Amino acid sequence: MASNGNGESTSVIPPPRLFKALVLESDAFIPKIAPQSVKSAEIVEGDGGVGTIKKISFDEGSHYSYVKHRIDGLDEDNFVYSYTLVEGDALSDKVEKISYEIKLWHLLMEVPS
Repeated sequence: MASNGNGESTSVIPPPRLFKALVLESDAFIPKIAPQSVKSAEIVEGDGGVGTIKKISFDEGSHYSYVKHRIDGLDEDNFVYSYTLVEGDALSDKVEKISYEIKLWHLLMEVPS
């Protein structure tokens, strides 16, 4: 059984800067902005590109202790990142994997004169 969910958010932060913080530098950035939730984030295998395995460890108060995800796609020019959760207690015995794709883009808006 597969499920698909879509979500959309807006930000005043330009896509290049947001992509850099949330994707390219997430191992350092996320524990700093959410220290009450994320204890650490680290590469356990690979060089940070496609195929890399990352481990995110959560704080003791979290429902989960850790997850590992594999980077499936990384397109820095178009701000697209895809990854799959492959291990951790966030996955139950009924869930084999959870895949995500993140796309950032500029929203052009007209400014009233």
